[in-house]
Amino acid sequence: MLEDIFRMQLELNDYVFKKNNLKNKSGDVLNMQAIITAVKNEDMMVNDLPNKWLVNYSKAMKEELSELDEELLWKWWSKDEIDMQNIRVELIDILHFLISAMMCAGLTAEKVFDIYQQKHAVNIKRQDMDYNKKIKTEDDNKDIH
Repeated sequence: MLEDIFRMQLELNDYVFKKNNLKNKSGDVLNMQAIITAVKNEDMMVNDLPNKWLVNYSKAMKEELSELDEELLWKWWSKDEIDMQNIRVELIDILHFLISAMMCAGLTAEKVFDIYQQKHAVNIKRQDMDYNKKIKTEDDNKDIH
């Protein structure tokens, strides 16, 4: 299913790029493959496509997260009810932009699953070691590829 989500998001992004007449450096209509190719070519400067679109998708996720926060109730004395339908939609909006950002970082559905498994193992190990600020280090993340 994750592969289907990646495919659908790539198609949506290409549709949005075309519909909004967004161009790449060559003046052609932008597409996700151009961004993915730029990652493979190690085009990592500030004005290159991967950075530009990672910034865009990061900002979009922050906005969607703010919209999610607005839906959540924090006044424990309130008699209000949450709108779970809209909360679910906001979470999916975040997922749209997260998947786009993952593609801009050169990740595929398969690679996301692989890295997730590796990071999951690190997190379990951290919990087993009673992870805390005193022992916090990122050394255990350096072998994740």
